[in-house]
Amino acid sequence: MSDEVQPREFKNLGTNRIARVRESNFPDADAIVHQGVVETPRSPDAVDILLVNPPGPDGGIWIRSQHRVGRRSRENMVWPQVSLAQMAAILRDNYKVAVIDAIGSKLDWLQFTKLLEKYQPKYYMTQVTAPTLENDMYGTFLAKNRGAKTIAFGTHVTPIPVETLKAYSTLDFVLYGEPDLTIRDLLDHLEGKTGQRPPQIQVMFDKEMGYKPSIVDGQVEMSGIRGIAWRRDGEIVKNIPRPFVADLDDLPIPAHELLPLQSYKMPMMKGPFTFIVTSRGCTAGCTYCIKHVSYQYSVRVRSPEKIVEELWVLNKLGIHNIHMYADLFTVSRDQVVGMCKLIIEQGLKIKWTCNSRVDYVDEEMLNLMSKAGCWFISWGIESGNEEILKHARKGVYPERAFHSLTLSRKAGINNWGYFIIGLPGETEETIRQTIDFAKKLPLDIALFHIAAPYPGTPFFFEVVKEGWFRKGTRWEQVDMDKETVLDYPQLPAERLMYWQRRAFREWAFRPRPAFTYLKMLLSDSSTFKIALDVGLQTLKWQVRGNEG
Repeated sequence: MSDEVQPREFKNLGTNRIARVRESNFPDADAIVHQGVVETPRSPDAVDILLVNPPGPDGGIWIRSQHRVGRRSRENMVWPQVSLAQMAAILRDNYKVAVIDAIGSKLDWLQFTKLLEKYQPKYYMTQVTAPTLENDMYGTFLAKNRGAKTIAFGTHVTPIPVETLKAYSTLDFVLYGEPDLTIRDLLDHLEGKTGQRPPQIQVMFDKEMGYKPSIVDGQVEMSGIRGIAWRRDGEIVKNIPRPFVADLDDLPIPAHELLPLQSYKMPMMKGPFTFIVTSRGCTAGCTYCIKHVSYQYSVRVRSPEKIVEELWVLNKLGIHNIHMYADLFTVSRDQVVGMCKLIIEQGLKIKWTCNSRVDYVDEEMLNLMSKAGCWFISWGIESGNEEILKHARKGVYPERAFHSLTLSRKAGINNWGYFIIGLPGETEETIRQTIDFAKKLPLDIALFHIAAPYPGTPFFFEVVKEGWFRKGTRWEQVDMDKETVLDYPQLPAERLMYWQRRAFREWAFRPRPAFTYLKMLLSDSSTFKIALDVGLQTLKWQVRGNEG
C-alpha cells in the first residue's frame, strides 16, 4: 500500500507492532479493520512540505524568527515570516510548498488544524523558540498524527537539538544552525532528488567545502546529511554541522507572495510592511545575544544590487514600508552607502527602518540613509553603566550612544532605544543610572527588557554556573517581556520585574514620549489598541509601583 493512499488510522503503526499482533492467537485485526476503512487519497491541495509559524500559546501576537528570540509582542507588531519565504523559494522548483503564518493570518488552533487537513503535508516544518516550546511541539503532534514527518528549526533547537528530540517524541528531525540549505538537502535525500537541482540551487552546494550527496550503494546514508539531528533505531543521532551559505547573493529572492503581506504591521508605520534580510551575523561579542548561537561570529552581507532588486519585487507587490532586517544592519559601511545610492539613483520611493550599534555609524552615512528613505533606527543601548557594559562585552559606552543618537536626530531620523534590566552586576543603583541616562538621550521610543539567558549564549552558561536560575522555572511558561527566569541574590525576580515596569513608566510619563504615543494612537485604527493597551498597562504598573 503506498503512502499516497495509506489510511490515516495505520499511517503511524510500526511494522514490529503489526507483526506482534499477527503472531498472537488473535485474528488478523489488520485485515478485519481494513474491510471497513475507506482509503482517502491525497487532495488536490496536498503539498510536499508545509512551512509553519504556528498559533501563539495564548492566541496573542508572538514573535518567532529564524535567528531571533521568541517573545510576545508588546507593541502588537506582527512579525513578517521572511525566513519561511526564503526556504519556500529554495524548495519550490521541485516541491509543492505552502506557508502558514498563523500569527499573521490570525488563526487559532482549530482553524490551523483545518488547514493541516487541507494541505495533508508529507513534511511539516515549524519554527521553535524557548517561550513557545510546548505550544510549537503541539503542532508537531497534530501533523505527526496526520502522517507527516516533522521538522523543527530555530534559536531554541540549534544549541540543544538532541535534548529537544529526547523530550518530544512527535518530532522527527531538528535542523540546527542555518536551515536554508539543510532543509533542501534533507528533502532531496529523502525523496531521491539530489540529482535534480537546478543550477541556481546547486551552486550553493558546490561552494560548500567537501559537499557530496550522502548516498552509499544507491541508498541514502542519513548520517552524512549535514546539520541535522534525527532518530535511528531508537537512538538520537546528531550529524556534523553544515557550513554557512557562502554567498548570500546566491540565495533566491524570498517567496514574499506566499505570506499574508497585508497583515504585517508596525507601530507608527502607515500601511503594511515586511523585512528584507541584508546580512547575517554580527562582529560584536555581546554575551547575552542569541545571534551568535546561530551564526557564531561570522558576518556575510548581500550586495547593494541584490537588496535593491528585492526592493523592486516588493514594490510590485504593493509593499513600500521595509525593515532592513539584520543582526547589525550597519555592519558594512560600503554596503549601506551603496544601497542608499542605488535607491536614490533609481528613484525608488520607500520608507524603511533598521537597527544599528552606536559605534557603527557616522554623520555622512546617517544623512545618506535619511535621503534614501530611512526614518527610524533601533539602537541597542542596554545600560547606562560602563561596568555592566564591559562585563557583557558590549564594547561601547554611554557617551558614544549620546553622540550617535544626536547625529541621527539631526539627520531627521527617529530613534528607538532598547535597554536591558538585569545583566550580571546589576543593582538597584545601576538600574537608576540606566533610567536617568535614557531620559537624557534624544529618543522617540524606549523599551526596557529583562535580561534573558537564552540557551547557548555565554550569559546562559554564566547563569548556570552561578546558580542564578529561578527555581522551578520552565522556559515555555515564561513571557520574557513580563517575567524572568533570573533570581540574583541582590536582585530577586520580583525586584527585576518591578524595576522594568518602573523604568518604562518613568521614561514614558514625560511630554515628548507622551506626544509620541499620542501620534501612535492617531496614526491609524490599528494602532489605537496599541496605545490603549500601553496606557492601561502603565496604569497597572503605576499601582504596582506604589506598592514597591
